[in-house]
Amino acid sequence: MSEAVISPVRIGRLSIGALGILALALGTLQSVVEPALPLLQRELEVSPGEGALIGNALLVTGAVVTPVAGKLGDRYGGKRVLVWLMAVVSAGGLLAGLAPNLPVLLLGQVLQGVMVGALPLSFILVRKHLPAGESQVAIGLVVALFTGGSMVGMLFAGPIADGLSWHWMFAVPTIAIIAMTLVVTWLMPHDPPIRSDSRIDWPGVLLLSGTLLAFMLGLVTVTRDGGLPPFAVGAIAVGVAALATGWVVVERRAVSPMVDLHMLARPAMRNAFVFTFVITTSYGMVGFLLPQLFGVSADGYGFGANTTDIGLFLLPGAVAGSVSDSVGGIAARRFGPRAVVVVGTVVTAATMIALAALHSAEWQLVLAKALTAFAAGVGTTALLAGTFTTVETRDTGIATSLLVVTRVIGTALGAQIGGAILNAGATPLTGRPAESAFATGFAIAGLVAALSLLVVRITKNGAQA
Repeated sequence: MSEAVISPVRIGRLSIGALGILALALGTLQSVVEPALPLLQRELEVSPGEGALIGNALLVTGAVVTPVAGKLGDRYGGKRVLVWLMAVVSAGGLLAGLAPNLPVLLLGQVLQGVMVGALPLSFILVRKHLPAGESQVAIGLVVALFTGGSMVGMLFAGPIADGLSWHWMFAVPTIAIIAMTLVVTWLMPHDPPIRSDSRIDWPGVLLLSGTLLAFMLGLVTVTRDGGLPPFAVGAIAVGVAALATGWVVVERRAVSPMVDLHMLARPAMRNAFVFTFVITTSYGMVGFLLPQLFGVSADGYGFGANTTDIGLFLLPGAVAGSVSDSVGGIAARRFGPRAVVVVGTVVTAATMIALAALHSAEWQLVLAKALTAFAAGVGTTALLAGTFTTVETRDTGIATSLLVVTRVIGTALGAQIGGAILNAGATPLTGRPAESAFATGFAIAGLVAALSLLVVRITKNGAQA
């Protein structure tokens, strides 16, 4: 009887506004690391490869949480699971704000990564308590504020870090998250859980997490302090392969797998995954290398930018990336996904290869960031729109989860490769990466992006066959 009374309750503007402000605070907390990476590396006395783990720890958790957040929300109620996740995020933010060293900060970032599940849970709540038309407007508001939060974080990180300390970059948005979670708990009505016989694929979750973390930690270890003996490198590779194999075996046998690997048997989806992985790997490298280059001392080839300056330099790229999502869908409808993908890939590859030779002025880096963010966003969004026409409506959720996980993994891997390149190119006396390391990184990112053209070519040949 109580569920029948609760379920039709209509939420008002205050509830929607609370969800939106919570999304704004989450977006802010997620983005403070990018402009502050050079500062964090100096303060914690870690290498670029280890610094890449700071942002990637959050991404890895997000990749794992994304496929299961919606299932948990349906099973236990969207409001209840949202509050659980926000409690974990808040603990992670406070832990990062108090972190005395890299391991504690990484643990805080891992806990913060569950914030990725907040958006699908917000969508569940909105859909259950609003009519279809109004729910679309509310969802758009929540997504827009989350995106806006990423821009606020880039601008907010520097003044807070420079005026107080880097610990407060994490503490301030976390305090806002705690406050807005209490408001959402008060205003949002409970939504009844949906009974389901399917189980959460916890073995798949744990194995995928272990595979990603082992791979990234192995990549950092291999390239630091002159590298490791071949036997150790081989042991790491075997461990990663064993975890990955175990994950595939578990997913193929699971009744309700975390990731439905059968979707990969469809040529359109398989090609979409490969393209998304390749292009986001390239973009992840760029996203890591540019802040590092901005932060290098100006007495050499760098610019000596502080965290505030780096945030301002990266802001146009964040704006371009947010605009690209809407443009990608429109362009795909007008010109076709394949044409948009080709243009986006060419722009990304050409920009990166040009940046390998031209990186002596701030405007060159700012323009490169904006171009690659826009081109990569347009390309992946267009491909996403085109891919959905090849799957049945009931498979849309599965396809979305797979592509989101692929996108996150590609970005995280790209950042880690960028850190490994800088580690390998560090000069022994100063420990600072040589200029040639950045040039090599940009060139490799361009070549990786160019591989996407091969994917498009193979896709075309397959379609003709």
